[in-house]
Amino acid sequence: MLICKLNLAPEINVYTKPGCPQCKQTKRWLDNRNIDYNEIDVTTDREAYLYITDALGYKQAPVVEVDREEHWSGFNKENLEWLARYL
Repeated sequence: MLICKLNLAPEINVYTKPGCPQCKQTKRWLDNRNIDYNEIDVTTDREAYLYITDALGYKQAPVVEVDREEHWSGFNKENLEWLARYL
């Protein structure tokens, strides 16, 4: 996995949709650790929806993207813990 460049905070995008339990769980995990992220609702942002489905190939939310290099879908505690270690 990617190591944050030049000790700068990474840009974290969390692509979500309303009523998604794993989205809520992921956001709560990040919020509880004061990790900043951009939330993007794929039900209202067509470009974002096409990006995660066509470009990244995901079919489920959330999709977490770090610096447009690393990404995963679903609530993935192992990847979130990796992210927290490098912040």
